[in-house]
Amino acid sequence: MSATFDVVELATTYANKSAQDILKLAFAEFGDELWISFSGAEDVVLVDMAWKLNKNVKVFSLDTGRLHPETYRFIDQVREHYKIDIELVSPDYTKLEPFVKEKGLFSFYKDGHGECCGIRKIEPLRRKLSAVNAWATGQRRDQSPGTRSAVAVMEIDTAFSTPERTLYKFNPLAQMTSEEIWGYIRMLELPYNSLHERGFISIGCEPCTRPVLPNQHEREGRWWWEEATQKECGLHAGNIISKA
Repeated sequence: MSATFDVVELATTYANKSAQDILKLAFAEFGDELWISFSGAEDVVLVDMAWKLNKNVKVFSLDTGRLHPETYRFIDQVREHYKIDIELVSPDYTKLEPFVKEKGLFSFYKDGHGECCGIRKIEPLRRKLSAVNAWATGQRRDQSPGTRSAVAVMEIDTAFSTPERTLYKFNPLAQMTSEEIWGYIRMLELPYNSLHERGFISIGCEPCTRPVLPNQHEREGRWWWEEATQKECGLHAGNIISKA
């Protein structure tokens, strides 16, 4: 990374630039140290753009152990389509097994998704990012008006930085709409998760994801039993504005 990399200033400069331009900057600054986060949904657009800029792009995906079978097949489709490795990051069994033994497999319906996501998503992600200088996500502002409407195209990751190491986070697709994402997928005939053909828009773990009805927002299919403005699992905890 260059000594002149000012993420706040560059976030303003690149606020209206294309996703490709943002990724070009990310690769120029971090090269092969940049990791792409792939969630098994529309993040295929991010993977496609990054791969076209760097054939050695590094990609990882969180395997919570509770994903839909279709998502696992899709991850493998993408792996084969681009001839790339996709590193699957799994929960720590020493934390997961006692949790399941004590609370069972569906405790989140009673006491919220926070603890389960903490073990299956947050801890594995923290472990992965502990050795990473920069990562890029497929977050978009239109995904969740309650928590993502102000997502910056690049930022310091306050959730996963440490006093010893600053972690930089890029959100190249922040300004793109769902319509633009799907236009890109269709135009280039990219692989996509077959669950999208059955009414699933925002896809996470199988027990916590359901199809949405016409005119429902995509996040209404995630953690539908909880408060709508807090629908983040913690991967992007900085998006949530705490209530007074």
